[in-house]
Amino acid sequence: MMTAAVEKAVPELSVEARIDELNTRYRDLTPEARVRALYHDFAEQEVMLTSSFAANSAFLLHLFSTVAPQQKVHFIDTGYHFAQTLEYKAKLTELYHLKVEDVRAEAWKHEHTVKDQTWKTDPDFCCSINKVEPLQEIKKEFKVWVSGLVRWQTEHRASLDVFEYRGDIIKFYPLIDVTKEQRDAYINDHQLPFHPLVAEGYSSIGCTHCTKPGDDRSGRWVDTPKAECGLHL
Repeated sequence: MMTAAVEKAVPELSVEARIDELNTRYRDLTPEARVRALYHDFAEQEVMLTSSFAANSAFLLHLFSTVAPQQKVHFIDTGYHFAQTLEYKAKLTELYHLKVEDVRAEAWKHEHTVKDQTWKTDPDFCCSINKVEPLQEIKKEFKVWVSGLVRWQTEHRASLDVFEYRGDIIKFYPLIDVTKEQRDAYINDHQLPFHPLVAEGYSSIGCTHCTKPGDDRSGRWVDTPKAECGLHL
């Protein structure tokens, strides 16, 4: 048995070593096993789960509603969501008994983007006001941020592992290596509802002004070099 003096002498892992250790243990697990393991390594109150209630959301939310039904879900309400997204959010919330908390920009900041139509002239700034800044305010309260990113969505996401350390928080992507076929099979096997806009050709669904039908992320910020809202950069 270690003495107190010896215990104190054991150095803590660096952030980089901690991320490497987590990835080594989680990389070969299934998404469900990854979510179960998360709550062995972190307390529920240390975990921040976000969802856009978009095309891939049913998969992730079903996993958490099964494994950790008490987990709060943070939804960033940009004020520009499709009506179908809000309806889908209400449907999944009722279906899986989710505990959803809306996160919004300060009213005056959001109103500025409405009057200025900021998404036309500076979409990065619009995303910063309505998505990035509101989440920054609550992110500091948690150790781990769970998101449903998958590698096939963008070039940036293709380089991600199950865990990474970014923006002073550990990010956890339990679905990162799930293929489209695996996603669709899971949704069909569990009879999960697709977002209603998927049937209309939308593969990635964000704000009304910046989203059009298209494969993968090709319908987001069309005719601009923008591919990410900034939350995951």
